[in-house]
Amino acid sequence: MKKVVVIGGGYGGLRAIEALHKYRDIEITLIDKNPYHYLQTEAYGYIAGQFDVHQVAIDLKNWCDGFKERVTFLHKEATSISFEEKSVQAEDETLSYDYLILATGARTHFFSFIEGLREHSYGVKDLQRAYKFRVEFEKLIYKTLREEEACKEGPLNIAIGGAGLSGVEVAAEMAYVLESYSKTIGDTAKEIQIYLIDASETILPGMGRYSIEKTKRRLESLGVRILTGTFISALDASHICFKNGEKLPYSFMIFTGGIQAAALNDTIENEKNRIGQLVPSTELNIHGRKEVFAIGDCVEIKDREGRVLPPTAQIAEKSAEYVAKTIRQRIDGVESRPFDASVSGVFIALGGTYAVGEMFRYIKVKGYVAYLLKKAITHAYYLGLRLRINTGFKNRNR
Repeated sequence: MKKVVVIGGGYGGLRAIEALHKYRDIEITLIDKNPYHYLQTEAYGYIAGQFDVHQVAIDLKNWCDGFKERVTFLHKEATSISFEEKSVQAEDETLSYDYLILATGARTHFFSFIEGLREHSYGVKDLQRAYKFRVEFEKLIYKTLREEEACKEGPLNIAIGGAGLSGVEVAAEMAYVLESYSKTIGDTAKEIQIYLIDASETILPGMGRYSIEKTKRRLESLGVRILTGTFISALDASHICFKNGEKLPYSFMIFTGGIQAAALNDTIENEKNRIGQLVPSTELNIHGRKEVFAIGDCVEIKDREGRVLPPTAQIAEKSAEYVAKTIRQRIDGVESRPFDASVSGVFIALGGTYAVGEMFRYIKVKGYVAYLLKKAITHAYYLGLRLRINTGFKNRNR
């Protein structure tokens, strides 16, 4: 029986377990400091109050129990790894492994050169921070109902730092919610202004022209003010300061402008890039060891041409599937091939039942059709998790 330890219950970690559990000669342990799997791709809807917590968080213990005692969940934080002894230290417990998969993900990078950024903004990579942002958003909407209080405090501006995928989805969903609220609670909801800020010259840097143009048009139709080519130098409790000397008063800010690898990477001696991601071999091994793999956002993943792939759930899952297959090949003594993958497509949720998408480079969709395609993908993933959880819940209560 081979022991596989997976550190991290994100998209990559769960996909790796799904692919490995079918082999009867493999015993799997999942370690995570959180008791839940966070569907970060749905953060935009949760923050805007469109989704409830049960739609973005899945209990890992019940999910693992769904494999009928073939997968064990350990709710602890992995603090160090001994590659020589093939063991993982998880707080007060030591676990040995034959194969190790690092799937620890990434966290929001609150740049130190922007004074006050960490203290005065929220991120979406962490469920607790997303929850705090949701609370602040709802408080702001409540204030608009008390018109006198709102007027005394001045402009009610929401700032979103970073116009990548997460930033534009959050901006669009909140703007859509405010537009919808104006029909029920009145025009006071329109007093809240959303600013999308990025140092790049365009929103969605690195994405196709179609997605950029259609997204920009949608955001503008929702009343989002887009500030590209704009550098933030500092934040205090009430103002965002730009490098050109201008200031923007704000009520609260969400920052999606950068990521850095999870803290466990700091304890690992291996080549890393500028944001702390591990730089692996072509077969996603680290530390020069054939039995240790890294997948998802904690590692810099490249395609066949050497281009760095974006840290998305899609790439995390593709790398997980590859690693699961490679572990099977290593056990069987079969030669494995280098990892090779590309982005199959990207869908961007842009408020309500509107989305923009590009698939396989040539297929481009927008509006309700794109929304249905995106929801179908998300629903299929969520349904798979729920079916596994239902099995686990029944097993625990027999």
